[in-house]
Amino acid sequence: MKKIYFIRHAKSSWNEIGLSDFDRPLNKRGKRDLPFMAKRLKSFGILPDLIISSPAKRAKKTAQKIAEIIGYDVDKILYVDSLYDSSYETYRYLIDSLDDSLEEVFIVAHNPTMTEVAERLSGTILTNMPTCSIVCIAFDVEKFRDIKEEGGRLLFFDYPKKHSIED
Repeated sequence: MKKIYFIRHAKSSWNEIGLSDFDRPLNKRGKRDLPFMAKRLKSFGILPDLIISSPAKRAKKTAQKIAEIIGYDVDKILYVDSLYDSSYETYRYLIDSLDDSLEEVFIVAHNPTMTEVAERLSGTILTNMPTCSIVCIAFDVEKFRDIKEEGGRLLFFDYPKKHSIED
């Protein structure tokens, strides 16, 4: 059994004129929502074998904060350049190439591709993964390369607006 947690980065800021999209930081809401969602993962005892992240600043910060809160070694996060401006095919290549000794993997990245990948692999219509959302999909396979479209089972889809979060 393999599990992939697709995690969209926390809400980012558009305030700095001239700042590249790649370098956008988290905004106030992102900084509030991120620890809340990470603590939810921790409360359910979820600890991945590997965290993979886009190197974009907002995704990197999201991955690092989650790792810190759940007790995953921040230095072991794998940053994959192709997750920044990716396609379904990019994700498939990444997933297919994962070491089969891994059981649970977090992928922290961006929309719209993340929603597309989660929908195609689970066969579930999600419409949109909001910022800081987490989709967990289980696959009844021994090897990541054996994952088929619509072959996964959606275990949960959680996001900050499902909960009352105070500033």
